[in-house]
Amino acid sequence: MRGRKIHYAVTLLWGMACLSGAASADPVPPEPAAKFEVADVHASAKSTNPDTGDMSGGLMRGGLYRLRRATMLDLVRLAYGVDAKKVLGGPSWLELDRFDVQAKAPAGTTAATVKPLLQALLAERFSLVVHNDTKPVPAWALTATKHPQLKKAEDSDKSGCRLDNPSGEGSNGGSAQPAVRQFEITCHSMTMEALAAGMSDLPGAWAFLNDNLVVDQTGLQGAWDFNLKMSQRWGVTTAGAEIISLFDGLEKIGLKLDPAMVPMPVVVVDSVNRAPTPDSPEALKAFPPPPTEFEVAEVKMSAPETHDVNFRIQPGGRVNVQGATLKFMIEEIWGITDDMLVGAPKSLDEQRWDVVAKAPEIIAEGGGDDADADFDALFAMFRALLADRFKLAVHYEEKPVSAYTMTASKPKLKKADPNSRTSCKEGPPTLMKIDPRSSNPVLGRLLSCTNTSMAYLADQLQYVANGYVHSPVLDNTGLEGGYDFTLSFSTIGQFRGGTLPPPGTTASDPNGAISLPDAMEKQLGLKMELVKRPVKVLVIDHVEEKPTDN
Repeated sequence: MRGRKIHYAVTLLWGMACLSGAASADPVPPEPAAKFEVADVHASAKSTNPDTGDMSGGLMRGGLYRLRRATMLDLVRLAYGVDAKKVLGGPSWLELDRFDVQAKAPAGTTAATVKPLLQALLAERFSLVVHNDTKPVPAWALTATKHPQLKKAEDSDKSGCRLDNPSGEGSNGGSAQPAVRQFEITCHSMTMEALAAGMSDLPGAWAFLNDNLVVDQTGLQGAWDFNLKMSQRWGVTTAGAEIISLFDGLEKIGLKLDPAMVPMPVVVVDSVNRAPTPDSPEALKAFPPPPTEFEVAEVKMSAPETHDVNFRIQPGGRVNVQGATLKFMIEEIWGITDDMLVGAPKSLDEQRWDVVAKAPEIIAEGGGDDADADFDALFAMFRALLADRFKLAVHYEEKPVSAYTMTASKPKLKKADPNSRTSCKEGPPTLMKIDPRSSNPVLGRLLSCTNTSMAYLADQLQYVANGYVHSPVLDNTGLEGGYDFTLSFSTIGQFRGGTLPPPGTTASDPNGAISLPDAMEKQLGLKMELVKRPVKVLVIDHVEEKPTDN
């Protein structure tokens, strides 16, 4: 996220609440009477901010059910209460197209009883047909050695895991920035079933598991106490640095993770329409536009000693900004970088500000601590706040700027099965303990893409590599159809001093880091060239240096 200290929905709950996700029961067909009273379903508008492109919502609040930017895979997994890995079959676009859903439910509907309503909605509006089955699914099998280094728990009242070194100091004691950030985790009174179910919630674990399921096959009964150490894969900054992988950390306490094909209950998508049927006239009237202003907001100068920036959008629709310049806020809320902002006076990047604001409850899906805010609506409110308090006026305009154009020099791409799903995800294409990054840990990013067109890759680079790509990439490869490939490169923070190579530079960094353009050419045979061409930029027409009074 452009190397900034920014947090979205940062609340982390440790303990059985996040480490007990037992598998859901087999899905059941919807009952005919289980239907939403009225529903609005339509294709999602493309997000204007690279940081808010994923699905949000999925909560049942005040008789309303809302989803934003949900793929059909998201809709099916939510409707049938299964993990995404257990949704098989379906068309190539199952993980590609995105939809917004808002619906009114009958009185008494809860988060636990909304699934049949969503099932019926998908059948009615998308003609979705699925069936239940049991099939082998790729998963990590958690097993135990003959002598696991675990201690039988004596107190089972407080179960869970905690991070003992939140700052993640390395072996140098924290006096200087460590080459590898380390996580030290203490787990108390944990069953192996709970550990397996919540493994991906442990700090640093997701980068090794890559969103794959973990299944307990240890045979160990009861609850246990143990300590686990691992390294942060993303933050390695020195070539040849040794990291403790999740697999290494588990083996030190007598547990193992191995790739396996595990028979599991699954939902198979037989058929589904790509576009929903049109909304009814009643639906068009039933959902008024969302509020455009915060309920309350305070803007004040930051304390003189403030040097760090915190930008938090928290559960319940609360916004808390500390130490941010006005220029920073504009770029963050509009999802742009310096080169995409025109007409900003120098003073915008000098004075720091604190902002505290609260969105109306409808935007925060009920306003509780487990709420999931509508980020698009919150950002629109923030824009309105800046317009009101700083008299900010802006417009979009096309201007020639340096932007990437992607061409095919000597393509090294494998043609895909046109029926396979279009997808670009973090991690290796299959379960493996030693993935392509292991030979060079300074390669922090690994994208595995299936049935991906060059146009889609060009579009996604602004989101998956926004440290490098600040504006839409132009696909000029001339390559048609979909391809399967992997792409491994370094994050900006992994370059020496955390500094991006100069524009147009493709050479690797002396510390082993490899830039995105360099990786694209060497691994895929695609060139990324910076050329001057018209790109939509944000132009500041007017802004005041100081806000109006609270």
